[in-house]
Amino acid sequence: MTSTTAFWLAGRQVTGEDSFDVTSPWDGRVVGTVSVPSDAQIEEAVAAAYAVRDEFAATPAHVRAAALDHVSRRLVERTEEIAQLISAENGKPIKWARGEVGRAVSVFRFAAEEARRFNGGEAQRLDTDLGGQGRLALTRRFPKGVVLGIAPFNFPLNLCAHKIAPAIAAGAPIILKPAPATPLSGLIIGDLLAETELPAGSWSILPVPNDRMPALVQDERLPVISFTGSEKVGYAIMDSVPRKHCTLELGGNGAAVVLGDFASDADLDWAATRIATFSNYQGGQSCISVQRVIADASVYDRLLPRIVAAVEAQVTGDPSDDKTDVGPLVSEDAAKRVEAWVKEAVEAGATLLTGGDRDGASYAPTVLADVPADTTISCEEVFGPVLTVQKVDGEAAAFAAVNDSKYGLQAGVFTHDLQAAFRAHRALEVGGVVIGDVPSYRADQMPYGGAKQSGVGREGVKFAMDDYTYERVLVLTGLAL
Repeated sequence: MTSTTAFWLAGRQVTGEDSFDVTSPWDGRVVGTVSVPSDAQIEEAVAAAYAVRDEFAATPAHVRAAALDHVSRRLVERTEEIAQLISAENGKPIKWARGEVGRAVSVFRFAAEEARRFNGGEAQRLDTDLGGQGRLALTRRFPKGVVLGIAPFNFPLNLCAHKIAPAIAAGAPIILKPAPATPLSGLIIGDLLAETELPAGSWSILPVPNDRMPALVQDERLPVISFTGSEKVGYAIMDSVPRKHCTLELGGNGAAVVLGDFASDADLDWAATRIATFSNYQGGQSCISVQRVIADASVYDRLLPRIVAAVEAQVTGDPSDDKTDVGPLVSEDAAKRVEAWVKEAVEAGATLLTGGDRDGASYAPTVLADVPADTTISCEEVFGPVLTVQKVDGEAAAFAAVNDSKYGLQAGVFTHDLQAAFRAHRALEVGGVVIGDVPSYRADQMPYGGAKQSGVGREGVKFAMDDYTYERVLVLTGLAL
């Protein structure tokens, strides 16, 4: 690309005085040049969203649903083009990029469906006590106001969709800030929204630099903030605006538990394949990628070589190649950080079973065993293609190991025991428990979010709509119930 990509201000394309280049983490080439909004343009977008909030909340459901359906259909039509864009700016292997577009298609479709059935109202008789005789309460949900959505780089299309689609479905204006490293995928959603009949001002997509975000976060006209990203930044935002409603989808160090009953050769082959795939997909740059394997002692010695072999079978290289499983990290600095954490663990006594090599922004899929509990890679989110494997004795020890973390996003438990599945659901301090698979499974319509330091609130279209709205009760008096 040689031309500058404009941003979207109150539904129209505009450019600012400054711009920046978006480069490929694979080969460093310039993928695109993006215009940056000025302070005056940011103010215009906020003012427009604030001014249109009542009008947009009253927009008929069929109008909002039609716009969301349109975006979903257009994403299907432009799948290959958008997938190539995601792969270029993010370094994501093309097969995973195509999958991400497919997920965004579903998010907008789910949002269209929810827009049609959301806020139908719930009636409640109040004559259960004498003072409520002849009274009926009708409860509906209304938008809290303009949403500020802040999206990360690792799913540059789908996590923008998870901010925009629920806001439109609920009738809440939204200002979206895509990640600085990967703004092009988010901006392309604007191309599709501009083809709809949504009110001017109801949406803007602004690639605002991170150092200019505090003023936007503090703006009282933006009462709802939906942030996906690091624990440090997310809680700094929440602490700076204690009276705002913040949804934070933060980090994790996802654990996959393999219990003793999951012991056949077929069981262990399946577990090893899933663990290897989903510790390395997206270069490990997913909040629910497998970072920790916690295996019962009775299966550990048979499982470990299978995991190592499956990890070594992952195809690394050019993300534009259909055969590539693992591409680069988002930057060379990110890969250097992973390299330093692995080196620290090995120097502390961990056993490096495979991987451990860096080439620019690429880091080889890596497996570590015997990792000391106080090393960084045991305590923090690695956000890279690194896996640690731990042996435990029994179910209780396995569940305790999962909970021995400040994070609690999702966990996977490989078991055939239905009772163990329910015990896991009760015991594990996480937002989601996946039975028979890795913690990396996410359906975009289900509630998604974590416990402890993994955040507050839930994504997933319907659940985000609940976060963006509040209940308002209408009491009718003098009725013959």
